[in-house]
Amino acid sequence: MAERKASSRRTSRTGSGRVTPKGTKPGGRTGAPAARVHTPSGQVPGASTRYTPPIPPEEKVSAPWVPVLMFGLLALGALVIIVNYLGLLPGDADNRYLLVGLVMITGGFITATKYH
Repeated sequence: MAERKASSRRTSRTGSGRVTPKGTKPGGRTGAPAARVHTPSGQVPGASTRYTPPIPPEEKVSAPWVPVLMFGLLALGALVIIVNYLGLLPGDADNRYLLVGLVMITGGFITATKYH
């Protein structure tokens, strides 16, 4: 049986596995100094370790025709399906009209995913 090599990492004497003191960061840096905000008890809170996402450089804005197309396709698709079932289209109620209406509604949903 092969012998295990000793790990290059040392564990603390407490056996917890922590090598550096709690609150330090790699490279020997400690966190940024906390803002001088005093709590009612007079203590200064420590630096936050929560992740703050970067601010996006610019907002995406959709063209004005995108919501018009979206609502137009949804309404027209629903109208085709309703008129099909009322039998007002040539050829009475036909599955092809139903398919056209569903395709229009699907196009409206796809357009909705592109709206910012």
